[in-house]
Amino acid sequence: MPPQPHEILDYILIDSNPLRARIAELGRQITADYQGQTLMLVGILKGSMLFMADLMRYIEVPHTVDFMDVSAYGAGARQSSGDVRILMDLHSPIEGQHVLIVEDIIDSGHTMDHVLRLLQARRPASLKVCTLLDKAERREVPIKLDYVGFEIPNVFVFGYGLDIDEYYRNLPYIAVVKPGIDLSHE
Repeated sequence: MPPQPHEILDYILIDSNPLRARIAELGRQITADYQGQTLMLVGILKGSMLFMADLMRYIEVPHTVDFMDVSAYGAGARQSSGDVRILMDLHSPIEGQHVLIVEDIIDSGHTMDHVLRLLQARRPASLKVCTLLDKAERREVPIKLDYVGFEIPNVFVFGYGLDIDEYYRNLPYIAVVKPGIDLSHE
């Protein structure tokens, strides 16, 4: 049985009000940047689902959505393994389309670099990245981020789509895990 959130929570890094406000700002910026165009949002599952659902409510240009399931973490891992696997690819072609990748967090950059190279080869009209969280100090691969919600320190976070072994995605805030917590609950 996984622990209750309060048992592993060190502190709330980003509460629900600043989350909502910043996502609204990102939606307005994306709307302005894509005025007169159509857009395809590509959510990276599973972590981006809450962020993408909220973000698309603020994007006022015509847009479609599709998803990829990409993994670079093992069970209980606090850092990306660097071994990127495509578990589910897009269902729609992207050639000639304006594509915006929507991600929950960018840390080492390995996963996003892999996804960008894969999608760029499919010849979209444009390809940009929107991430809710940027853990820049962990970057090992340079990634151009076009839209960033928050830059965060190198701490292990959960909530608002980000999980620990598939739990806690439903929390309305982003929290930091207490240092030294054993996250295995087998």
